[in-house]
Amino acid sequence: MNPSNSSRLRPRAVRCAALLFLVASIHLVASGAPAKRPNVLLIFSDDLRTELGCYGVAGIKTPNIDALARRSVRFDRAYVQFPLCNPSRSSLLTGRYPTATGVLGNTEFLGSRHPDWDTLPMYFKKHGYTTLRTGKIFHGGYDDTDAWHEGGEPRPNGNADRQGSTQVPGNSDRIVVLEGEGETHLDYKSATRAIEYLAKSRGNDQPFFVACGFSKPHSPPTAPRKFFDLYPLDAVPMPADFAAKPTPPLGFPERSVPARNGDLFIGRDASEKEAREVKRAYWASVSFVDAQVGRVVAALDELGLRENTIVVFWGDHGYHLGEKGKWSKHGSLWEVGLRVPYLISAPGVSANGQTSPRIVECMSMYPTLVDLCGLPAIPGQQGVSITALLRNPTAVWDRPAISVSYQQKILGRSVRTERWHYADWDGGREGAMLIDSIKDPGEHQNLVKDPAHAKVVAEMKKHLERLPLVAGAP
Repeated sequence: MNPSNSSRLRPRAVRCAALLFLVASIHLVASGAPAKRPNVLLIFSDDLRTELGCYGVAGIKTPNIDALARRSVRFDRAYVQFPLCNPSRSSLLTGRYPTATGVLGNTEFLGSRHPDWDTLPMYFKKHGYTTLRTGKIFHGGYDDTDAWHEGGEPRPNGNADRQGSTQVPGNSDRIVVLEGEGETHLDYKSATRAIEYLAKSRGNDQPFFVACGFSKPHSPPTAPRKFFDLYPLDAVPMPADFAAKPTPPLGFPERSVPARNGDLFIGRDASEKEAREVKRAYWASVSFVDAQVGRVVAALDELGLRENTIVVFWGDHGYHLGEKGKWSKHGSLWEVGLRVPYLISAPGVSANGQTSPRIVECMSMYPTLVDLCGLPAIPGQQGVSITALLRNPTAVWDRPAISVSYQQKILGRSVRTERWHYADWDGGREGAMLIDSIKDPGEHQNLVKDPAHAKVVAEMKKHLERLPLVAGAP
């Protein structure tokens, strides 16, 4: 059965929605907030790690996202709750851990498990927002269809990436080169549709909630030829721990690096030359996404909508580009698999243009947007608002980031504090790791068995007690 036509998250009764809207209105009046709530523009990118100029990556060309960062609070250490598209997005769009949603893979539909939950767009729709979707927001053909006034495309044709394209010899299943500006690609079309939504929303009394999702740089890395030309092959850097195939570092559990890649170099070794070609294509793909972000944000400015619009830019999980021989995100509880770009530009926030070094969980997005827009808080969420860090990015913040993975029926758990990164598999029975992130940012030394760090390990395990049991587990 096509999931886009299967059980969907259902709307609430009109009477309930009206009551919620009334409560929100009273809240606004009581707080002295302006009558017109801020608009919301969400921009998502798939498989995008912190490979951006604004995150200090030398050589990559991302001028538009960098410009957005200069008008945002940039979260330097933001972590997703699962290193895979569907579970990560389901967590973010509900404000709950993956073990609470029960969505632990790409073939499970959130709406089938929790038809009574309000997803992020549904909640805003119920509170008087015009909700508009273009591109990938949920996963593939899954969607909370009733949450949108417009949008909700079905799963795209599998060959959509290759329309109007040529293929690189020797890498025909991995690198796609588009002609022109990439007008035939879905990401270009998604940006165009977002711009149309913004233009239609101008002057409306009702605030808008526009969600624009780009599929790149998800494999196959895809971009117009001009973006490949930005990067001479010999100038593309390779990681210090590059390996020809997935290779756990000495002293780390075998399960920490799954033996088979999920996206690129599947079932085969990667030579350094070919690996460099693929990383160059990833960078070109990131620059292609950057160009689409630039088109959408420029339209927001040109239409005079920027001053009353919250803009959020986010990548749905991290990604390995040869680190430890891995070329995917699947099952990665490493820093590079969990850390993502996370920018929030909110009207009237004095800290826009600053960077927050605090550890934040990406499922904070839902409660933060609710908070910024003056809406009632959602009961039952594990995510917490980070509005305080938008006002003061260096404020005291002691909440760690918890993430999970799930492969071969084994649950992996990760907790990240400002200094330490701990992870275990099957509660430690399948191995564990502890890394001093200040002294060892590349994650090369496992301290978990060092008696001198036994107290730290105990503290990290204590943090994991906050993680709910897997939904539906016996």
